[in-house]
Amino acid sequence: MQVNKAPEVLPGLLEEHCMRRTPHISNQDARRLLLHVHGLSFAPSRKLTVQGLLELVAHLGFVQVDSINIIKRAHHLILFVRNLTYRQGQLAHLLETERALFENWTHDAAIIPMQFYHYWTLRFDREQERLRTRWRQHRRRGFEEQVEQVLSHIRTHGPVMARELGTEQKKGAQGWWDWHPSKTALEYLWRCGALAITRRDGFQKVYDLAERVILATVRNGKPPKEAVVDWACRSALQRLGFATTREIAGFWGAVSAAAAQAWYKDHLDHGVAQVTVECADGSPSRPMFARGDLLELLNNLPHPPQRLRFLSPFDPLIRDRLRTSRMFNFDYRSAVVPARLAAVKAGGRMQLLENLRRKGWLPLPRND
Repeated sequence: MQVNKAPEVLPGLLEEHCMRRTPHISNQDARRLLLHVHGLSFAPSRKLTVQGLLELVAHLGFVQVDSINIIKRAHHLILFVRNLTYRQGQLAHLLETERALFENWTHDAAIIPMQFYHYWTLRFDREQERLRTRWRQHRRRGFEEQVEQVLSHIRTHGPVMARELGTEQKKGAQGWWDWHPSKTALEYLWRCGALAITRRDGFQKVYDLAERVILATVRNGKPPKEAVVDWACRSALQRLGFATTREIAGFWGAVSAAAAQAWYKDHLDHGVAQVTVECADGSPSRPMFARGDLLELLNNLPHPPQRLRFLSPFDPLIRDRLRTSRMFNFDYRSAVVPARLAAVKAGGRMQLLENLRRKGWLPLPRND
């Protein structure tokens, strides 16, 4: 690990600290750290138990869910490349039987540890007006009139899928996202916390009342806004290692960049450090915020396994394309090209591989 004086005067928030000796992280060490915090330094063939899977998801923070299924659903591929003994049934068990995980929204649809559910209560309140305003402009008219009807139907008749409602409503002609009003109402109620995903039938969501899916002791805990901001910033930095305020805010999608910046200004030198990080794309070293134990962590990082890892376009290591370009000099912009995946080597070098399934290069997770 390289530690020396900051190579430039740091503007804005960090300027008042620029006279101190600021740790400088080489790009090689930065890549090793990123592999570790994103779960790619663990032994990929160790036996994964259900509890181990829960701990892996908590280590990552969340696992993104996406409908693209060219090779395998994104969430299964994300978990499988971190442990080759992963079985899809383990994830279903944690979601549908143990209720140790839940589905909702971070920056996108995601599977999240249930221990974090109470931090979503503030988001649920915020989404009610935000989504109404946005979806009045971008969704078909009539969804607001369906909200109470859909809620009443589920309360009376039990769990439901979108295809079971709105059968009398005109089907959309604009593709996947042209939802009928009842589907929009379901998504609205889910995003606002009134409904929860009780299970999936194939990839179709099965919606039920949140009170039937989420324990009351979990559902009724509502922390103050300050506690949510503190958790969102601190836990994001823990899982990113080092980051800008934009990257911190974007991790959970729970706070604004301005709120993250204010939080870090208050906590600098109190569990939060400042560093500069060497970039791989030829741009100048960047001032970053870092977790307080970063230097100790760098000195004790395990060596990543000596094997190629295939990464889904939605893998947490590369989902922030700007960060990926800066830290790995890897421009990965095509998230929906069939059978195109990024691959990362032990040293953090990346390459783009195509037609993996046709060439027979890619093992897939089992369904059991």
